[in-house]
Amino acid sequence: MAQQTIHRLRIELRGIQPKIWRRIDVPSAYTFWDLHSAIQDAMGWFDSHLHEFRVRRRGREITIGPEDEDFPGGLIEWETPIASCFATKGDKAIYSYDFGDDWTHDVTLIAIKPAAAGATYPVCLDGRRACPPEDCGGTWGYADLLAALADPKHEEHEAKRSWLGGNFDPESFDKADAVFQDPQERLKAWEDYGRL
Repeated sequence: MAQQTIHRLRIELRGIQPKIWRRIDVPSAYTFWDLHSAIQDAMGWFDSHLHEFRVRRRGREITIGPEDEDFPGGLIEWETPIASCFATKGDKAIYSYDFGDDWTHDVTLIAIKPAAAGATYPVCLDGRRACPPEDCGGTWGYADLLAALADPKHEEHEAKRSWLGGNFDPESFDKADAVFQDPQERLKAWEDYGRL
């Protein structure tokens, strides 16, 4: 019986300084759907918008995503193993989430390692900074949100705090907050909701 392996990946959100990132271990047998699910949970997104992966293979860009009317062509993510694109340290993919706000993430393979005996995967190993709130308007909207929150005299300070349900600390991150949902349960929920 072959020893199981994990893929160690770094997910970094583009366009925001200081960087917002996560380092996660996922089973090497994962599909891109499974990876999508793990990224959602590690970053703190709610999986309420469309997404896609883009990878370079043999000199051309390939899109990997869900099979529906909003995703014509490309590879189907629950049929495409991550190992087919993440084979060598440094291999990359671009993960886009919420095509309105356009949250773009660089996903980089750090290592392929033996799975630890008795360990449960996926797991979030490390990261920095809170994930931006859903539907805040992308990187520009997030910058405006942070400016309003930082200045109690800002005309939108109270409205933004209320919209967020109170305080929001952009510097906070605790890897223990990354609770991973079973990707097959998430897929079933998508199907039941009529998104697929």
